[in-house]
Amino acid sequence: MLLRPNVPAMPAPTGQVTPPAVVEPTTITRHAPAHAPSAAPAPASTRPTIQLTSGGLITLVVGGTTVVLVLGAVLVSLLLAVAITAGSTAITALVIRSIMTADAKRR
Repeated sequence: MLLRPNVPAMPAPTGQVTPPAVVEPTTITRHAPAHAPSAAPAPASTRPTIQLTSGGLITLVVGGTTVVLVLGAVLVSLLLAVAITAGSTAITALVIRSIMTADAKRR
């Protein structure tokens, strides 16, 4: 019993199946816009504004440069690892092919 899968039978539909109701399109009528009362001016924002000083700007530039250099070094090292792996795989394939052809010539 465990190794024989049982496919369940499709149950019969219950209830009556009815087609969807027909939807009648409605007409759209446009009305003249009502005059809105004049709005009061928006209050000034209470959030503090960020002001960069020369030291803050230098810190931002140095931090951004550091991030770019570190990211570049990581990507270059990954590319170098892929290149070394591809080269060693190619050399291994050549050595194996050489051994197999030398063995075939000796027989």
